[in-house]
Amino acid sequence: QVQLVESGGGLVQAGGSLRLSCAASGRINYGMGWFRQAPGKEREFVSAISWSFGSGTTYYADSVKGRFTISRDNAKNTVNLQMDSLKPEDTAVYYCAARSGMAATRMAYDYRYWGQGTQVTVSS
Repeated sequence: QVQLVESGGGLVQAGGSLRLSCAASGRINYGMGWFRQAPGKEREFVSAISWSFGSGTTYYADSVKGRFTISRDNAKNTVNLQMDSLKPEDTAVYYCAARSGMAATRMAYDYRYWGQGTQVTVSS
């Protein structure tokens, strides 16, 4: 059983930055993803990273490409999401997720373990 705990959310003005972290209870030799859900909307893919001995292959939603950067620290069992140039439309609860496999995908149903989420609010 893998437990995931997100941190780093908060309130920021448009154009600002936040760094989200996801800490896992054990080794996460898994593909990891970040998803978000805004009020009244479905959960959507944000970014994902595969597991490897190196940095892993990364994936981004078109809406965040060039602004967000995902990374992982295998020694610390953490996955981070650096969010720059934030926009009001980035406001959502952000969830960290882990797959039972080393590859990463864009589909929420591929992920077995989920964190409780952290709120990100971007004011205009």
